[in-house]
Amino acid sequence: MHTLWTVLVVIAALALAAGAGAPLTAGILRWADRRRDRGEEEGAEQVDAGEILRGGLWIGILERLAVAGCILLAYPAGIAVVVAIKGLGRFSTLRDEPSSGVSERFLVGTLTSYLWAAAVAVAAVGVLGAIP
Repeated sequence: MHTLWTVLVVIAALALAAGAGAPLTAGILRWADRRRDRGEEEGAEQVDAGEILRGGLWIGILERLAVAGCILLAYPAGIAVVVAIKGLGRFSTLRDEPSSGVSERFLVGTLTSYLWAAAVAVAAVGVLGAIP
């Protein structure tokens, strides 16, 4: 019975980290964009950072799965690999758009995703520790 509960908690944690993290991150990004738009000068060139950072939804789902999985497996060094892969994968895009708000959107989205996945995984580790 212990094994069944462990499997159920792990599956639930991975699903919650990956699934609920997408609307949370999207909401935080909308909030950040709205705050940034209020501070911009009229007539300033508007760049669609979401279009430049295509694939962000799927990348976010995969990164949250990886971060939560690393914590659940007690392998926090794996998170460094996830960070490195994402940073290297987006480096050229971020370098080519230095003043458009793309790097800020990348950072806000990434940090929101990582914090959400880590919180869910740490909570799941706590639940797993409470299973007799």
